[in-house]
Amino acid sequence: MLRAACPRCPAPVAPIGDGSPLWSCPEHGPVAALWRPDEASYDGFAEHLLRSKPFPTFLPWPLSPGWSVTDFAAVGQDEGVVATMTCVSGSSALDGPVDVHVVSEEPGTGFAARVAGTGHADPGREVGVGPSEVRVRLERQPVALWTVSTSAAPGEWDRSVLAGEAHGRWLWIVVRPAAAVLLLRDEWILRDVSEVGPVVVELPFSGPAPTW
Repeated sequence: MLRAACPRCPAPVAPIGDGSPLWSCPEHGPVAALWRPDEASYDGFAEHLLRSKPFPTFLPWPLSPGWSVTDFAAVGQDEGVVATMTCVSGSSALDGPVDVHVVSEEPGTGFAARVAGTGHADPGREVGVGPSEVRVRLERQPVALWTVSTSAAPGEWDRSVLAGEAHGRWLWIVVRPAAAVLLLRDEWILRDVSEVGPVVVELPFSGPAPTW
């Protein structure tokens, strides 16, 4: 079951009523609700994909052995979705346990900034300046990603944050621990799993979800 929350903060939200698609947050006012499960599962993910289409939901593809989907979320629902997030968790020989969050969102949404722990709704001026840090592939399309500073943010050294533009939206990747960002140098492939059909049944799910 997916539960409603504010996309920008942990505050509880309440429906506004009168047919409005927005919810009320005591901190941020009317917001599109963040829909997130208590624990990752196939049934919850199926509900997520149903709610969030036609907005893409990106996952590293295929998942490496030993990795699983540990979290997912969407901001808004149906035609009003403005962001989706997935998290996969596994381990590497050098870094131990690793969490990788992938967020696609419309500019100004602010959800990815919450996941990344940065201070602004959108990536800073670093994006697009100079050589990119890494490249990932959305299906066959290469997407350049630049480092987003977490300086002065809480726990600034515990993660690496990268962002770039894909299909007119921001694409963010948040990697914990920070050193595990080197895994992305293998040019990971991201796939919109809302389009893969029955193959989703084979995805491994586990919990609890990493904190952000």
